[in-house]
Amino acid sequence: MGNIRQETDQAGFNLLIISISLAAFMSALDGTIVNIALPTISAVFNISSSTVSWVATIYLLVMAGCVLIFGKLSDGIGFKKVFLSGFAIFTLGSFSCALLPDLLSSFPVLIGSRAFQAVGGAMITAIAPAMVTAYIPMKQKGKAMGIIMTVAALGTAIGPTIGGVLTQYLSWHWIFLINVPVGICAILLGAKVIPAMTPHGQPAGFDRAGAFLIFTGLAALLFAVSEGNTLGWTSPVILGTLVLAIVTLAYFVWHELGISDPLLELRLFTNRNFLMTNLVMSLVFFSFAGISYLLPFYLQYVKGYGASDAGLILTALSIAMMVSGILAGALYNRVGGRNLCIAAGAFLVAGYYMMTLLRVDTPTGFVILCLIVLGFSLGLMITPASNMIMNSVAKKYQGMVSSLTSLERFAPLTLGIAFANLVFIQGIEAIARHHGITESAPVNIKLNLITAGFNLAFFFSFVIAIIILVLALLARQEVHPDYQTGNDEDAMTGTL
Repeated sequence: MGNIRQETDQAGFNLLIISISLAAFMSALDGTIVNIALPTISAVFNISSSTVSWVATIYLLVMAGCVLIFGKLSDGIGFKKVFLSGFAIFTLGSFSCALLPDLLSSFPVLIGSRAFQAVGGAMITAIAPAMVTAYIPMKQKGKAMGIIMTVAALGTAIGPTIGGVLTQYLSWHWIFLINVPVGICAILLGAKVIPAMTPHGQPAGFDRAGAFLIFTGLAALLFAVSEGNTLGWTSPVILGTLVLAIVTLAYFVWHELGISDPLLELRLFTNRNFLMTNLVMSLVFFSFAGISYLLPFYLQYVKGYGASDAGLILTALSIAMMVSGILAGALYNRVGGRNLCIAAGAFLVAGYYMMTLLRVDTPTGFVILCLIVLGFSLGLMITPASNMIMNSVAKKYQGMVSSLTSLERFAPLTLGIAFANLVFIQGIEAIARHHGITESAPVNIKLNLITAGFNLAFFFSFVIAIIILVLALLARQEVHPDYQTGNDEDAMTGTL
């Protein structure tokens, strides 16, 4: 009977990992599949490129504003309700994005549908890491997180390819319709395999004021940084939005510290290791944003590759990330998360240093090597860092901290893109003024000038990588007593 029970549990664990992986895959896929169709959508609705960008921007703003809210709610009402409801909303939103805008001949309807879809996306993204921590035994958590991170990397990697094929050979509607069958499968599978566990105590009262403040503050901040280059950093709209973000986020911190059941328990950050590991996660995605945003421009403008060839070269990073994600999951329980983070930090420093060496005549093979080193370091870092964060707090904070790690993925990416673009543009202008380079300069001089701008932006990523390595060296791996061996072995007992 013991062997039969173990096999049944293992089958349940595998199905649960598949269910969580579907959430990670859809979240990552939807972050990259839409952008490639924006020019087509712009032509269909006869709108400008800046206006059509709201199809991507609104999704990000709503996700950022909602993810902490649903993480907190899941601790009170249970992960299963939030997860299944989130996938239902996400699927319905995807269907609405595909059909309603054409039926009503209205671009604003697409924006509204996209915002609705983002609410569901925030629900499933917020609690995916928490479900691994809550339902998977300690000895399998590293492997499970490695699989999920690998699937997420796959979604990111194939998003542009799938989006391009669907848009070119079918229509832009299919970039949303593709979510529908996957969402239905995820709902049916999740309903069967996700345990209906008792929540960790009902909250004293949902923090509505905190929810309003964090939604407003994060949405305002991400709007300002994403639109700053377009509208101008000194424009009244951007300055006003930045002031709103600073005021609301500062008041959010003061408010959260003064109530008994906060939306985000900021006192957790008094734990040095929790603070440093969260900083590592945030800085990893912040530093990587500049690479992911600027490198395609380097490949196309400096090296002269077409968009498809540049995209093919960039897949080296995702492939390396998938390989190291699996490796990190396999090694997590053997060598420890801290050691993996230190090794990943060393690779990250090396990879970003290599990026500062890119020139006009740099061989493509060297660029691919840079991407392999960076991708390997990212996969090796994200899996153990995520596990270390989730395992360091009590079970009653699982949803809250899970949503925090999700926020630490996409918010720093947005901030990092804005920062890298600012450094790149200002660096080019400063170098041009210093050397007296004008518009009439020869092409080779202009290419060298652009490359210098890339190198300057990549150098800042290199400096941040050094900080990441130092934080990894200073951090310690702590496991909360709730997850000590034996305390979580009953995670799925009686539920499968």
